[in-house]
Amino acid sequence: MTDDTLRTDGGTATFTARLRRNVEQMTIEDAGLYVVLLLAAGFYLVPIESGLVTSIKTGTAIVETAPFAPPGPSGFTLEKWQAAVEALLRGIGNSMLYAVPATVISAFVGSITAYGLTIPDWKQSYKALVLALIIAGIFIPYQAVLVPLTQFWSQWAQLTDLLSFVWALGVPNDYVGIVELVVTHVAYGIPICTLLFRTYYKTMSEEMIESARLDGATLRRVYRRIVFPLSGPMFAVVLIYQFTQIWNDLLFTLVLVSTESSPAAPVVLILAGLGTSLEGQDFALRMAGAFFAALPTLAVYIFFGDEFAEGVAA
Repeated sequence: MTDDTLRTDGGTATFTARLRRNVEQMTIEDAGLYVVLLLAAGFYLVPIESGLVTSIKTGTAIVETAPFAPPGPSGFTLEKWQAAVEALLRGIGNSMLYAVPATVISAFVGSITAYGLTIPDWKQSYKALVLALIIAGIFIPYQAVLVPLTQFWSQWAQLTDLLSFVWALGVPNDYVGIVELVVTHVAYGIPICTLLFRTYYKTMSEEMIESARLDGATLRRVYRRIVFPLSGPMFAVVLIYQFTQIWNDLLFTLVLVSTESSPAAPVVLILAGLGTSLEGQDFALRMAGAFFAALPTLAVYIFFGDEFAEGVAA
């Protein structure tokens, strides 16, 4: 028997012994807690599992099997996934064009705004008034601004002329809607980003900030050298939150882009009509499209997962 086998066997034995000891020490309350957690996990995972198996079923299998039951060998197909990718790939690129810059800009502006409302010394009553006005933007529903939003952008018809150098490169002027979506989501995202960052900055060490200012550091240098580098965990929280909200938003997209046939149509707009026809709903295609459209948000969660957990716990 080799040393590697001994190490493997020893590790397995140690794990088994630890598991047996934990089971023996488990109380009735612990067992009940685990049962509740397993039931909760199943409650949330069953819809996801049902959607996933539906996306790989043929039309006949969808009719003949339960929603959560896997398809048999004759009912398995990946054709719907192929069709979903072909239909949504253009929309994925269009969504990236406004979701990424809008997320980054709103997070950065929210960070600077929160810093100005937390660290610098200025009259508290003025600071509270400005903060209240900014936070009020969080409670304005999307539906309440649709008419003024439409009127605002209709009065900015010259935006198409300002971007004429872009259209000269062969880009369809339909993409002016992408620019409008970026500005709209940045404006709507600044209040919540400011609130999240301000909550985080209030936990920072005042002594560290004061020491830097006593050493002659300006407000700009304090932010650049101290506050910004320490804001990584909260940036992860804000980026994940903002990207998910912007990526999944359909209302502003309907108002500013309008139709899924537009060259600038984002993925949510194309997904809304995917699998819908006079013959009925193609559930497998819709499920495949929904999972494919969710992959970028899942990737963001995975990429910023550790920082997100640190920022939430802060």
